Amino acid sequence: MIQLRYYIILPPISTPVREAMILLLGRDDVRLLLDLPACIDAVDDSFRRHALGETIPPGVLGAHVDGGGFHVKTAGLRGQSGAPARFAAKVNANFPGNRDRHGLPTIQGVIALFDATDGRVLALLDTMEVTTLRTAAATALAARHLAREDAGLVTVCGCGEQGRGQLRALECVRPVRRAFAYDENVVRAESFATSMSAELGIDVRPVRELGKATAESDIWVTCTTARRWFLGRSHVRRGTFVAAVGADHPEKQEIEPGLLAASVVIADVLDQCVAMGDLHHALDAGVMRRGDVRGELADVVSGRVIGRQSADEIIVFDSTGTALQDVAAASVVYDRAVASGVGLHVDLARGSESWMPSRVSEVET
Repeated sequence: MIQLRYYIILPPISTPVREAMILLLGRDDVRLLLDLPACIDAVDDSFRRHALGETIPPGVLGAHVDGGGFHVKTAGLRGQSGAPARFAAKVNANFPGNRDRHGLPTIQGVIALFDATDGRVLALLDTMEVTTLRTAAATALAARHLAREDAGLVTVCGCGEQGRGQLRALECVRPVRRAFAYDENVVRAESFATSMSAELGIDVRPVRELGKATAESDIWVTCTTARRWFLGRSHVRRGTFVAAVGADHPEKQEIEPGLLAASVVIADVLDQCVAMGDLHHALDAGVMRRGDVRGELADVVSGRVIGRQSADEIIVFDSTGTALQDVAAASVVYDRAVASGVGLHVDLARGSESWMPSRVSEVET
């Protein structure tokens, strides 16, 4: 078989034309441009600015369909100290049975990034990599403030892509030396343990149940699609940090209401957690009131609220996900793409004949 390699040499895109076009960035582009440390820093900045009132407040809208659902999350960062004003709207489809039924990812979607001063659409980004990294970044940010400094033993419940991102992010902020991997799919947990041990150079072991082996965990992460709680008071020892990540709509639940009631609770966005997080179930069960929540992550990050007040406190971070994270991460991706010439410029008003890569492309057949 003869392989032919040819080059498409494109004329330079003038600045006025480029500014009138939308930058299209696929998952591989996002993976190339966004790393965890940068994402953690961006998410940190977005929550700090939220505490200072420098954001367009986050909003959320959900719709349920057979086999899954859709949600829309929006938020913005106001221009401050030379930083550009940005607005993002993320539309995600979440279909838990996709991988087994159709060979498709559980989460698929797109982020639209806007200039918040004149309304221009700056970019459309594939959402999968952004969602994974920004969610993991929020957990890392919360762990930096809420987990004990010596926390080194982690249990990850849910061994998909989000679970991998969570463990990578935690290693950025805490001295993780060992981890347990739990998943209803035993093969998935075993694969997770093997690959993450090799990648991170730590001891990661699969477990078939939450019990004696995991009882000494300093940090728990739950990132599943569970509809009934599985992590309870009997599993968690004093001084533990729990990142409850999976409950992003009212029908999902991972944490026993009694565990929440016995713990310090920090919400990412309190209104969202009241409506659809694990906190939502504790409120419905009557074991907690809204006022029992110590604060939001923005309060902790900005120093307005002291998150951990003693080494013995169990702290649960109820992470429902907010577009504050999305706009922060998407802005990093966009700025780096513009600086490095990555992506495809499109003009939706004119049609596909106007689309052009922003750099020389190499095609091999």
